[in-house]
Amino acid sequence: MESEEYKKSGSGAYGGIESGGPVANKKNFRGWDVILRFLALALSLAAAVLLGVDKQTTTVALTLVPTLPPVNVPVTAKSHYMSAFVFFVVANSVACCYAAISLLLTLANRSSKKGIITIVIVLFDLIMVALLFSSVGAAAAVGLLGYKGNSHVQWRKVCDVFDRYCDQGGAAIGLSGGASLAFLVLVVLATLNLHKKH
Repeated sequence: MESEEYKKSGSGAYGGIESGGPVANKKNFRGWDVILRFLALALSLAAAVLLGVDKQTTTVALTLVPTLPPVNVPVTAKSHYMSAFVFFVVANSVACCYAAISLLLTLANRSSKKGIITIVIVLFDLIMVALLFSSVGAAAAVGLLGYKGNSHVQWRKVCDVFDRYCDQGGAAIGLSGGASLAFLVLVVLATLNLHKKH
């Protein structure tokens, strides 16, 4: 009779609870999955908004003729002036929307076996990792030029003039890097979880 109950409850399970620790590990994985998706959502949203609204106007002394006094000219720096920053904002917006959708799918399918949905989500997580890391690289390269300049091609640094603009851009790049890492950890955890099943 005890063996019949064992068979009814499913292979490798007793009384509806799997033997060993897979259920605890699965619940633990799903908990981390939700936390990391929410973290990726918040960080990518904050990064997109922070760089998207980044703007600073300052006055620069411009010397037209050496014998005349310099002329003060108002100059504005906006994030959409650089294509790398536009790419960064769009990439983080896409990642934010995807994180929201995948979070809803994860919460809706917590109790059921996901199968193909899990594989699709992992693939899109991997795409988000590539998208975010490429946008972080592009924005960081432009930011580094603004911070240090390039003496070989006579590009002057601008972050000494637009300090708040550069600081806000740097913070956005850091937040997006955190979102990239959150998606990367999601991919690693899902891969390890799939590897344990086989």
